Amino acid sequence: MTRVGAVFSPYQNAPEAFRVAVEAAEEAGVPELWLWEDCFRESAFASAAAALAWTDRLRIGIGIAPMPLRNVAVTAMEIATIERMFPGRLYPGMGHGVLPWMAQVGARVSSPLTLMREYIPALSALLAGEEVTVSGRYVTLDRVRLEYPPETVPPVYAAGEGPKTLALTGEVADGTILVGGHTPAEFADQIRTVHDGRAHAARGDSTAIIAYVTAAFGDGAEARVRAELGDRGILDDRAVWGDADDVAAAVKRFAAVGIDDVVLVPAAGESDLDGFLRAVGKVAQLVASR
Repeated sequence: MTRVGAVFSPYQNAPEAFRVAVEAAEEAGVPELWLWEDCFRESAFASAAAALAWTDRLRIGIGIAPMPLRNVAVTAMEIATIERMFPGRLYPGMGHGVLPWMAQVGARVSSPLTLMREYIPALSALLAGEEVTVSGRYVTLDRVRLEYPPETVPPVYAAGEGPKTLALTGEVADGTILVGGHTPAEFADQIRTVHDGRAHAARGDSTAIIAYVTAAFGDGAEARVRAELGDRGILDDRAVWGDADDVAAAVKRFAAVGIDDVVLVPAAGESDLDGFLRAVGKVAQLVASR
């Protein structure tokens, strides 16, 4: 079944707006709310823990936290702690981070692909309760084992855009987060690259595909999408807009190319986050019932 989620954007909302949005999302029946740890705005794991404490059913996705900013052992501790407190409700995702931002804080690496290749397997092994010793170019661990690993290991997602990164996410991660602005056909090409990477690594287990899609509802929805993506965004099916039925039908088109989780991102200029979340809740119900 296709999952449907929404994004709490740190570009449009300050931290103090988060609790209202989280509670509105749960009340509206939004299955999952995703966070972005974009520099230098709002932290991911603190926000995720707070959201899970405020709610009973809502799942929280982190899509993404930048690997260069965080030692892998610290990331494993963060995820394991949250997972043990709120089992099965966290979807952690990691990525390269925006390279200029990483340079600003002295964390930019010369080979982001090498970092991902070392980091994601080490993180997954730590979360599985293994003792990990590795001496890589960027990741070094000496007999590290979590004292409190999660009882059920959460999936570890990785974000990608270029073909090399997409293939690598297929090799090393449990799922891939795809950035928005693409048509279903373009997403299909990216998904094939992810699956090619997984086949190359001889991983027989399935991989999840999460994709961000710009969305707008209600009066002026099309205009808000045009303002963000231009006319090309409308004509090439790079966004979804209209009422809940329109958006649910569009979500199905994205799901048809192999996207397991369509995460709806409010178009720039969205002034009614509560209304947006209520609409996403309706879309989720419609998608689940069809």
